[in-house]
Amino acid sequence: MAEQTKQQATFTKINQLRPGAFGLNLTVKVVDSKAIQTRGGIQTRGGRNGAQGRNMRLAECLVGDETGVVVFTARNEQVDAMKEGSTVILRNAKIDMYKGSMRLAVDRWGRVETTESADFSANVDCNLSLIEFELITVEE
Repeated sequence: MAEQTKQQATFTKINQLRPGAFGLNLTVKVVDSKAIQTRGGIQTRGGRNGAQGRNMRLAECLVGDETGVVVFTARNEQVDAMKEGSTVILRNAKIDMYKGSMRLAVDRWGRVETTESADFSANVDCNLSLIEFELITVEE
């Protein structure tokens, strides 16, 4: 049996992001992070959480590299890694569309890892989340 070599991950730059892209690996700096909500489970008598008792934490973070910035939606443990000024590696990220604009997200199949500080600064003049996309149906 031939020994498999582990393939090096391909890293994408912010300015290469497109609607519908997935399986993305990026090294980004966190420019800004705002907690947007904490959702609790259903309260039962006695004050304990019911069956849907998982707390859901969400934060909207502006992340970027030297080519631009985009909004990243951090969920639960990911929120802890998204501290302003820190450098993170997003593995297996995807682009979600929200009201016509791109949002970067990492679901349960991906990872958010903090890493040593990168030697670039985020280009906040090029915010891809401010570009509005329109869905056009192409007829054959």
